[in-house]
Amino acid sequence: MGEPSDPPEGTPEGAPGGGEDEYRSVVFDESFVRAARLQEFSAQERITDHAPAVRRREPVRRGGGLSRQVLVLVLLIAVAFGTAVYMGVRHPYRTSAADRPAEPLRMTVVPLAPQDEVPGTTDVGQLYAHSPAARFRVGAEGVPLPPTRRTANFSDEQVVSALLTAKDYVVRSALDPAVLTGGQTREVRVLLDSGQQQQFDDSFDRPAADGRHAVTGWLVRFDPSRVELADERIRVRGTLQAAEADAATLEVTTDHTVVYALRPAGAGRDAEASLFTVRRELRFRFDRDDLRLHRTELIVSHVQAGPQSCALDPAPRLHPLLAGQKAERTGPPGTNPYLPDTSTPPLCGSLSPAAQPTL
Repeated sequence: MGEPSDPPEGTPEGAPGGGEDEYRSVVFDESFVRAARLQEFSAQERITDHAPAVRRREPVRRGGGLSRQVLVLVLLIAVAFGTAVYMGVRHPYRTSAADRPAEPLRMTVVPLAPQDEVPGTTDVGQLYAHSPAARFRVGAEGVPLPPTRRTANFSDEQVVSALLTAKDYVVRSALDPAVLTGGQTREVRVLLDSGQQQQFDDSFDRPAADGRHAVTGWLVRFDPSRVELADERIRVRGTLQAAEADAATLEVTTDHTVVYALRPAGAGRDAEASLFTVRRELRFRFDRDDLRLHRTELIVSHVQAGPQSCALDPAPRLHPLLAGQKAERTGPPGTNPYLPDTSTPPLCGSLSPAAQPTL
């Protein structure tokens, strides 16, 4: 039976007389609790004099920081690589399509010798009127652009750009008096791809009839000490055609017959003039850099020109026979530079009488 002082529920757990005597030593009575003095240390005291009661544990590292560093490094490398690729594609001075170097110009220049005396007259208008060039246009008007349309890989604007550059080359190299008799070359040279300019320069420094280094394969050139233009209104007729060679290349083919009225240098207006005909078939190549920079590769040049003598080298310049002159020798008969399907002899041809004025 319990004592009178015990609570009705029995002795509290942990109290004297309870069932867990082993915890009795850690139970504080009321007088002990009231006598206890609470002291809160200042921040400085906690820092300098007292260690914290609870020590903060460092977070467990599971490699997350290292993974983020690796990810950032990979992203930086990817950005650098992408920038390098972009600059390689878009850089204005990159090499041409598929890193293909400029192809050397292949050229043929064939003199056409007259079978008879060269006809001439002091009336240049009559000279043209009685020749196959009677209906030719004057100067650049005789080099019109054809109707254009886009190709599978090139836009309308790119096709027009190629045709305009080819036209500029034809006009500058065959219709500019400063080029024909004045020795000017820069206006033609700047239209060429930089990979062909050395070949162009070598042709003027060391002209040769080797199929690579004839001045007259690049442009029309007369000896100003022998002949001069009797009329700067040069007649011309011909065609331009553009076609896609491959996904990275456009080609333009030109075929023009150019007719010059010439007379002896320094002879004056009273001297008889005669006609000199040059048939030029050129093939140009353009990659996208060429189109953007208004330049071209001239890869084929085929020239027939007469009347001139077959005995003189046409590589440095053409040698027109003037009114009343005859050729020392002639080649195979019948070559007519006014006809589109004229077959060309390999070295020298005979100028058909049909290609001369009938006075």
